[in-house]
Amino acid sequence: MSILDSLKHAALSALKRESRKAVSKAVNTAVQNIGKGRNHTEKFSFSALPQTLPELKALPEAKMDTAFKTAALTVLALSRYETDPEVTFEMLAFLKGPETFNNSEKSFMKDRLSGKEYKVRSFFEGAVPENDYTPDRPYVVPISENPYSFDNENWATLYVTSGGADHPRSIKLRKKPSTGEWFLNDIQCLGDIRLPKSEDKWA
Repeated sequence: MSILDSLKHAALSALKRESRKAVSKAVNTAVQNIGKGRNHTEKFSFSALPQTLPELKALPEAKMDTAFKTAALTVLALSRYETDPEVTFEMLAFLKGPETFNNSEKSFMKDRLSGKEYKVRSFFEGAVPENDYTPDRPYVVPISENPYSFDNENWATLYVTSGGADHPRSIKLRKKPSTGEWFLNDIQCLGDIRLPKSEDKWA
């Protein structure tokens, strides 16, 4: 083998080694970053809960430019059910954007919340069975994602944590690409939780 051939062989070998290193580094970085930045919680704080649709619309979160903001507004809308279900329905209709909030959804809401309005209070920080789901003040709503929350383009599944349940509960949202707004799609967080202490005969 000539000196020139030896130099070419050495250069080619070195190039292959560096290429393998670069590929290996890229793969390792990708593996390490799976889910990174997609497993966090955003907390929304409110000094008071909106009592009317205009009050809900006046909140900064009502821009609905992130799925997290719309999920937090959904909890606020649901919290009004205890004192005025019709206002809750108005708020949810607003949060659904292009879709309607239909009678079937209203019936579902009544079935899940009538006599069990404490379910919604449980999504606020500090609300646990022992204090009959009395939230801390100001009202804080944590909204969480997981690595799969945004797997489908223009769709998101985010989570609220109940002080009376062992696992997070989901809220499904959909993005309108032409405006960048995220709207409520499906409320999946209203399953039963532990009873408030005052209602639990075994407490």
